[in-house]
Amino acid sequence: MDMRIASVDIYELNIPFEDGGERFGLKPPRWDRFDTVLVRVTAENGLIGWGECFSYGCQSAVTAAMREMVVPLLIGQDGSDPARLTRDIQRKLHIFGRYGITIFAISGADIALWDLKAKSEGRPLSELVGPVLRDTVPVYASLNRYGTPEAVEHHADKAVAEGYRSVKLHEVALSAIQAGRRGAGRETHLTVDANCAWSIEEAERLVPAFEEVDLAWLEEPLFPPEDFRALGKLALRTQVPLAAGENACTAVEFARMVEDEAVSYPQPSVTKVGGVTEFATVLKNAEAAGLTCMPHSPYFGPGFWATLQMLAVAPGEPLLERLYSPTSARLVSPPPSITRTSPGRVMFRA
Repeated sequence: MDMRIASVDIYELNIPFEDGGERFGLKPPRWDRFDTVLVRVTAENGLIGWGECFSYGCQSAVTAAMREMVVPLLIGQDGSDPARLTRDIQRKLHIFGRYGITIFAISGADIALWDLKAKSEGRPLSELVGPVLRDTVPVYASLNRYGTPEAVEHHADKAVAEGYRSVKLHEVALSAIQAGRRGAGRETHLTVDANCAWSIEEAERLVPAFEEVDLAWLEEPLFPPEDFRALGKLALRTQVPLAAGENACTAVEFARMVEDEAVSYPQPSVTKVGGVTEFATVLKNAEAAGLTCMPHSPYFGPGFWATLQMLAVAPGEPLLERLYSPTSARLVSPPPSITRTSPGRVMFRA
């Protein structure tokens, strides 16, 4: 069915939060709000699709890329085949760089186009990219960087008390990571996202301590994040599984990651990788390599819901990342429902 794009609207959204943490180190100068760019694509038949572009700390640039580069390539086009249309847009915009701001904008458009297609067919997104493997998915609490061992221990303990059986820290100080283990307890699935904090030599010196803390995975330990060969070398020198991918764009980079045997858990981010189109390819390639994807999804809008739908079809036993932060506003009301199953796992329904 022909589905011509009539208009595209862009909305900048800022959601303040306060969690008692220092919140330095992830984003200058102080991370106290979540920025996002929402995209509304309206077809000539009146149907509407919503998308979300990654824009933490780069909102104005992403909005400009969306408005000046992507929107002109959407208006008047047939949106019934999102993969074809967004890959055509990628080809036309390659001169501006395949990754970063350009692909963030394309990702939001792609998510909106898939939402539009799902609505036009009256089916969930998961059924369009299926087969559907599950209708619930375990969730882990993705904590912010708090900076002090006391705060880390407190928040990890609080998350477990609320029913989470998997907790992710964003700490780089060993004392804070050890405090997170104390707070979460030895029975909790504990992971650490270092946000590319170390060189391979620095990470190697920390490996014994990470093994002692019994991490379920160590995420993005090295800078630069695209040096998958170095990541593969580190993987050979530790018993802790490695994870990475939130900074990887398109399935091409993930293919290189897999080829270099860099990670146990690829982590595509639907708002950064190129949307649903690229995400679906990453899932297929990961399955062929015998790997389970653990997506990056600290979002509140269409990016979060698209990730949830993709996890309905993801092979293996994936987990859903949920940002553990009290925000001053929500994109949906009432907020998403959580089910605490008998073993105590927190679940979302896809």
